Amino acid sequence: MRTTTLLTACAAAAALLTTAACSSGGDGGGSASGGGKSLHIYAWAGEIPDSVVKGFQQETGIKVTLDTFDSNETMTAKLSAGGADYDLVEPSQYALQQLVGQKLVQKLDHSRIKGLDNLAPKFRDPSFDPGNAYSIPWIWGTTGLAYNEDCTGRPVDSWKALFDGEYKGKTYMLDNMLAAYIAGLQVNGYRATSTDPAEIQKATDSLKSQKAQLAGYNSTNYPQLLATGQACVAEAWSGTAMAKVVESNKKVHYTLPTEGGSLWTDNLSVTSRAKNIDAAYEFINYTLRPEVAALVTDDGSSASTNQAARSHIKKTDLLSNPAVYAPDAAVDKADFLLDPGQAMQLFQQGWMKIKAS
Repeated sequence: MRTTTLLTACAAAAALLTTAACSSGGDGGGSASGGGKSLHIYAWAGEIPDSVVKGFQQETGIKVTLDTFDSNETMTAKLSAGGADYDLVEPSQYALQQLVGQKLVQKLDHSRIKGLDNLAPKFRDPSFDPGNAYSIPWIWGTTGLAYNEDCTGRPVDSWKALFDGEYKGKTYMLDNMLAAYIAGLQVNGYRATSTDPAEIQKATDSLKSQKAQLAGYNSTNYPQLLATGQACVAEAWSGTAMAKVVESNKKVHYTLPTEGGSLWTDNLSVTSRAKNIDAAYEFINYTLRPEVAALVTDDGSSASTNQAARSHIKKTDLLSNPAVYAPDAAVDKADFLLDPGQAMQLFQQGWMKIKAS
């Protein structure tokens, strides 16, 4: 599971939206590959376990080269520059929308895909990619609240805990623009997907006022700060680091706030420049098998989008750890964070004011 900035958004992201890239594969997909004995994947660091890669290579004889990135912007910039001939890439949902707009990924040929019905319903026909036209969701997680009950003295279940000043000097926010705006928007009763200028301004005002009580913005070691009591409450991402602290320290809890929080997913997509398309579809089909998808949890401590995989997971304690698998009822209220399009500029301008205040 990534411990870096899952929802990183910066000025470069907006610029990239207007960048066109040449495509040798077009938008049709499914063309013949050159040999099909190799596969080049560009994925989030740590999200495709070695056991998955090795198992695929042993079964198919296809040599896999796996390169990794630590932010959607790094990945998008590299694809846009045409610097590498990747066959498969693993964008998060809002980055996928940008890649589609730039024609950097191609439409999937569903006649070549087996096992799509193994995905949980919320990952079939998702809002960010209707009909799974360009992507197969691979892992998922959430943006929510974490707290140390020794410090708070009671359960915490609302973004208000990050804004009301009760935990002044022991409150942390993720050092990430769009992540911070999830809380800023939802605490005011708005959707995290809002692009309304007035609502974004209200969220900006709330985040500016909040700064006086923060110990800081932190996207790296906040789970450890919660474990030691240096932090009382923090905006947090689900995943490996948070899950380990929740498991080892019974006073630290992770939850989705009553206002909703957000849901994210990282997805497999075939690039427009793919040379080994047959191999790419073989890999997609391999990862859709329940027993393979279960390795995401057993070997990667991440939540699999594959509902059928749950009965194959050996580390069953992770299924009840909310920092890995958030409860279904809470997930149903969470917003998928989408590409804000032209509103990105409003978020960037607001974020600059927040950081400068």
